[in-house]
Amino acid sequence: MNSQLPAVVTLLTLLLMFFTVYSVGRARSRYGIKAPAISGDPAFERAWRVQMNTLENAVMFIPALWLAAQYVDPLWAGIAGLVWLAGRIWYAVSYLRDASRRGPGYLVSMLAWGVLMLMAAGGIGMAIMENNAAPAEDAAQQG
Repeated sequence: MNSQLPAVVTLLTLLLMFFTVYSVGRARSRYGIKAPAISGDPAFERAWRVQMNTLENAVMFIPALWLAAQYVDPLWAGIAGLVWLAGRIWYAVSYLRDASRRGPGYLVSMLAWGVLMLMAAGGIGMAIMENNAAPAEDAAQQG
């Protein structure tokens, strides 16, 4: 299961994104906002922003998750991914209720994303250094 955790987190992220799409559609119907309009009732606008913000963040999150899983450890990447997901759910629920209360969930998700980015960058950096060191070691053994 440890190596599949990033895949599970990715699937859960897709479900969260589907939920945000559904919420916007429901808000369109409830508040009479006809496409392509994206403004009107504040409750609709909050649903729209939750959807767009979730999409924007997922574009940064998913590559970071998979790079950290590939170059560091799938378990730790998956755990950080679950924290990101929990923060995004907290953010979405809070924002839908009251936009002024979205901050803590956003902060949790961004901190988790930052951890994934550090993991990915560090892991890639270590892989590059190991690959550069290998030819020098080979040359030393041959000489």
